[in-house]
Amino acid sequence: MSAVFGTQHTSKARQRVSFNKEELRQLFDVYSRRVAAGEWRDYAIDHGPDRAVFSIFRHTTENPLYAVAKLAPGGGGRGRYQLSRGPEKLKQGPTLAEVVAAIDRRPRLVSVNS
Repeated sequence: MSAVFGTQHTSKARQRVSFNKEELRQLFDVYSRRVAAGEWRDYAIDHGPDRAVFSIFRHTTENPLYAVAKLAPGGGGRGRYQLSRGPEKLKQGPTLAEVVAAIDRRPRLVSVNS
């Protein structure tokens, strides 16, 4: 006898956290403003079983300046968002807008013309 397996069953190990269309719009809104100002130049998006991460780079060859992570939902059923700079956690909140606003409050690069 052979066994029949349904294709609609998904294993929790195979599920991944990802950003939805509205979340990407919020992230790219902030990103595009900083690119236009000449502060940022590159980004990367990573998806995993426990988090999705939008990393922001000043130069392609450097470590990310910021990483915005969408964490997998916990027991409460809601996801959390986290902003970090290297190993330092800068902000954590229940909404992406709250976390992204912390980037805009951070000091900006100022160029001086001689």
